[in-house]
Order: sequence, then structure tokens, then C-alpha cells
Amino acid sequence: MNDTNVLFPTTLVGSYPQPDWLIDREKLGARFPPRVRAKELWRIPGQFLSEAHDDATVLAIRAQEAAGLDIITDGEIRRESYSNKFATALEGVDLDNPGTALDRSGHSNPVPRIVGRIRRIAQVEVDDLKFLKRHTDRKVKITVPGPFTMLQQAQNDYYRTPEEAAMDYAAAVNEEIRDLFAAGADIVQIDEPYMQARPADAERYGLDALNRALEGIDGTTAVHICFGYAAIIHSRPSGYSFLPQLKGCSCKQISLETAQSSLDCSVLTELRGKKILLGVIDLSTEKVETPQEVAARIRRALPYVAAEDIIVAPDCGMKYLSREIADAKMRAMVLGAALVRKEAAA
Repeated sequence: MNDTNVLFPTTLVGSYPQPDWLIDREKLGARFPPRVRAKELWRIPGQFLSEAHDDATVLAIRAQEAAGLDIITDGEIRRESYSNKFATALEGVDLDNPGTALDRSGHSNPVPRIVGRIRRIAQVEVDDLKFLKRHTDRKVKITVPGPFTMLQQAQNDYYRTPEEAAMDYAAAVNEEIRDLFAAGADIVQIDEPYMQARPADAERYGLDALNRALEGIDGTTAVHICFGYAAIIHSRPSGYSFLPQLKGCSCKQISLETAQSSLDCSVLTELRGKKILLGVIDLSTEKVETPQEVAARIRRALPYVAAEDIIVAPDCGMKYLSREIADAKMRAMVLGAALVRKEAAA
């Protein structure tokens, strides 16, 4: 088992590329991440899909282990997008008659339509976590979509206010997180990319909803906030519109991008007391970083974050990369972290 007490442990944000034999990657990359189910993306007939998901998940786990990552995810292999598996498993949404909502680039997409009270009626990702734990002896992390982001990706035809809807989404996420820790998760990450995309609403009620999702949770939790998948959202601002506010979040870790955006890391002083999942792998290009480039990106944060509070990761999920490039970038990330670890020990 890798020692995650070493400086600069490494992990993924969540996703790893799904194999071409499992999912139609050309179709996947030609559209925005689906908010409703998109079963047409899978290449495997339904009666064999679960077994195929298992096999591909094992491949993702082994790839992370071979690269030397310290904290392993399931690669989100079973998901068509980071959010739709959980969001479409909830009571209160009409999936047969979807609504529409604008994505962060301003395009209209089919989304779950809220027609009743949002409730979690069954565990959604607990079996996925148990499968992950059976197939690695390293620490494990699993991701769930955040309440604010799920609401932004839905059409509300039921609640009087978005605040009310967000709180019910938060209660559903809270129940899932409790069950994930009970099943043995080491880390649970909440993905909240829309806090960056819609900071005014995030300030108004998103942070309250996020804290409700984390209420009473004792395990190690992370929140991922980003500019969107680099394969889809190509431009990056030089700074976050919603980041210092996360100081008021009860999570223990904040996951953010610094590589593609060349983020001014001085903003990280606003998050003292949190561990930082530092994005050091640029996912907008298939050019593989050198370990020295990765090390330089880690060093940029060191004036503002204690070394023991940095966890090394890619900017965002890797699902839109080829497996070959993803594997090479993971290896470079591990070697770059090792370089800075050696410097810190000198």
C-alpha cells in the first residue's frame, strides 16, 4: 500500500478515459456532457454492459497503480458524465419528458425536469465504491456531483425557489456521502464546477447547499471547482470567480486547476486550513508534460500553501484524453511530485 502520509501524494480528480470498445468516444467528444441518460453512447449490449463496466474499471485501477498514484479512483468508468448517473437516480425528476437548461457555454441541453420533491431513494455509487476497494489496496476516492451543480443542470418545475431545490439536492448528496464512508471510502469528493460558472448564485445559496451536503460528515471530503472540461471549454480565465468563498466550506480539501490557466497561486493564501488538490496537468493538449514541468507547477504554489497541504492531481477529469496520453501524463505527474518531494527532504 502506498504511503499517503508522504509529501505531495498523487491522485486523479475523478475520471480516467473509457476504452473505445466500451463507449463511442467520437460521439462522447462531439457533445457536451449529458445531463440526462445517454445510453446510446455505450457500444456494449445492455445484458453485457455491467460486466464490461467491471472489466474497464479494473483496467482504470491498474493504470493508476502502474503510474504510481497514491489515491485511486474508479475512473468514473460507469458514467456517461460526472453528474448524470446520480442526478437521474433521484426521485422527483421526470426523465421521460426532460426539460432544458443552458450549460456554462450558453448552449441549451436536455436536462432532468424537477416535477416533485427531490429525494434519494436508493444508494447510487456505493456498489461502485465497494468494487473499487476490492480491486486495490491503496487509498480510494469516489466522486459525487454537488447540489448546486445538479440544480444548474435541471429545469425546476416544482420548487418555489432555487434555494429550496438546492437544499433537497444537498440532503440527497449528504445521504449518499454517509453511505459511502460507511462502505469504506477514504475520501469523497463533491464536484461543483458550476460554482465557478455562476458565482452570484453560488454566493447566494450554493455555499449553504454545499455545507448542508457535508453536514455531520466526519470523513475526509473534497470539493472540485473548475473551468469545465478542457476538451469542450477551451478558454481559461487567469483566476477563479468563486474560490476564496470556499474558505467557508466545511470540506477538508479543495481541488482546483492551475496548469492550463497558469493560475496566480497567491489566491491560495485565502484557503489556509484546507488541503489543496493542485491541478498540475494541462488537459487541453496531448503534449505530455515533463516531470520537470510538473515540478515547476508544484513549486509555484509552495510560497502560499504548506507542502504538507498539497495533493498533486490533474486540472480536471481525464476522460477526454486517449488512454495512452492519460497514462503518460499520470507517470509524469508522479515523477514530478517525486522531484519536489526530494527537494523538500534535502
